[in-house]
Amino acid sequence: MPWPEPHDHDLFTLIDREVDRQNRTVQLIASENFTSPAVLRATGSVLTNKYSEGYPGKRYYGGNEVIDSVEDLARDRATALFGAEHANVQPHAGANANMAVYLATLEVGDTVLGLRLDQGGHLTHGSPVNASGRLYNFVSYGVTTSDERIDFDQVREAALAHRPKMIVAGATAYSRIIDSRPFRAIADEVGALFMFDAAHIAGLIAGGQHPNPVEQGADIMTFTTHKTLRGPRGGAILCTKALAERIDKAVFPGLQGGPLDHVVAAKAVAFFEAAQPEFKDYAARIVANAAALAESLAGHGLRLVSGGTDNHLVLVDLRSFDADLSGKKARLALDRAGISLNENTVPDDPRPPYITSGLRIGTPAVTTQGMGEAEMATIGALIHRTLVGRDDEHEIAAVRAAVNELCEAFTPYPDA
Repeated sequence: MPWPEPHDHDLFTLIDREVDRQNRTVQLIASENFTSPAVLRATGSVLTNKYSEGYPGKRYYGGNEVIDSVEDLARDRATALFGAEHANVQPHAGANANMAVYLATLEVGDTVLGLRLDQGGHLTHGSPVNASGRLYNFVSYGVTTSDERIDFDQVREAALAHRPKMIVAGATAYSRIIDSRPFRAIADEVGALFMFDAAHIAGLIAGGQHPNPVEQGADIMTFTTHKTLRGPRGGAILCTKALAERIDKAVFPGLQGGPLDHVVAAKAVAFFEAAQPEFKDYAARIVANAAALAESLAGHGLRLVSGGTDNHLVLVDLRSFDADLSGKKARLALDRAGISLNENTVPDDPRPPYITSGLRIGTPAVTTQGMGEAEMATIGALIHRTLVGRDDEHEIAAVRAAVNELCEAFTPYPDA
C-alpha cells in the first residue's frame, strides 16, 4: 500500500514554527537542551517501528536481533560512562525511572527521606500530588535558613527519628554541588538504601564538573538523558549488581510495556558523545556560563538563592527585587521578550507552586549554541531590562529585537 500522498501541512507548519522559535529565542530552561543531529537522526529512525518487550536475549517478540545489539550498546556505554555495575536504559522519563526504583525496593507505606519541593526537590521525591507521595511515607528534609544549602544535620535527625528504608538525594532546583558522602554515611547509620536522582546534573557528572554519586557509594542513580547530558528525552537507572534483577523487573513488566527503541538508540548516541574528550570542555563551559549569568543578575540587584551557583542553574528570589512580581508574571513577560525560562518556588515560598516567587534559569542550551560569558552578561542585562519594563510594550519589543540579534549569531539549527 503506498504512503498517503497529501502533505500534512498543518502539523509540519507547526514544527517549522517551533524550529524558528528555538532558533530565534534564548532558551534558559534548566531542564532543556539542543540535541545533536546524530541524536535527532536516531530518534527519527526506523527503530520506532519495532516492538521489543523484555530485554536483550529475553524478548516476547521476534525480529529483535538488531534491537538487542542497540540496547546492549546503550547499556554498556552508560555503565562505562558513569562507572556503574548495571544500567537500565528503558525508562521513558526520569519520573518513570524514579517510580521503577521505588517499585523495585519499597513496599507501599515504607518510609523514605526526600528533599522538599519548595526547597529544590522534585515531584517524585514525595510530593503529595505525585504517586510517590501517595504510595510511600515520604519525610522531607530541607535547606538551612542561613546559607540555603542542604541541611545535613536535619537529614540525619530525620533519618534517626524515622528510620527510612531509603534516602533520596538530588534536586530539580538546587544550584550547589551535592556531596553524596554524607548521605551515604547517614544511610549506613540507619540501614537505608541510598538513591541519587541525577536528572539535572548527569551531563555535569559525565563531564567531570560534579562528583559522581556512583563512585561515592550510591546504591542507585537515576537520571534523564535530555538535560545537561544533551540526549533525547528519556530516563535511565544505574545500580549495583545486587539490585539489577529487581530494577529490571520493576521497569518491565512492573511499570512499562515495550521500550521506545528509537529513543534507546538515541540514548546510546548521547552516551557516546558524552564520552568524547570535548564533552568535558562543554560541561565546564556550562558551569562557567552559569557563574557568569549569576554574576550579571546579582549585579542588577536580583537576589540569588544560596548566593550563587556551582552547577548549570541559577535560582532567583524576586521578592526583594519587586514584592509584587511573582515568578509567573516574570516568566510571562520574559516569554514576550523572547527569553524562555520557568517560574520556580524558592525556600519557604509564600506563593503556591503555580505562581511562585522565583525563577529557575539554566545554561545548558545557550552553551550548546556556543555562547560564552560575554553573552551571559548580555542576557542578564536583558532579563533585568524586561523585568523592570514588563508593562511597557515598546521596551519588551526592544528586548525582543536584541534577543533576535543575539540568536542570529548563535543559531542552533541553521539548516533546519
